[in-house]
Amino acid sequence: MHDPAWQKSSYCGANDTCVEVRTVGSAIEIREFDESHLVLRTTPAALAALLQGIKATEFDHHA
Repeated sequence: MHDPAWQKSSYCGANDTCVEVRTVGSAIEIREFDESHLVLRTTPAALAALLQGIKATEFDHHA
């Protein structure tokens, strides 16, 4: 069985500072291009909740 291909974000900078994502079974994996050995694995529902919170500025006080 081969590893699914990583997809780069469309917001990648010129120096490849970007996030990559792929699906593995029912999970979603996310990593930074320059730190490819560190992978965050999550569920589609958890990722959707995180993205919704980011868009709603719920985490801005952590910046």
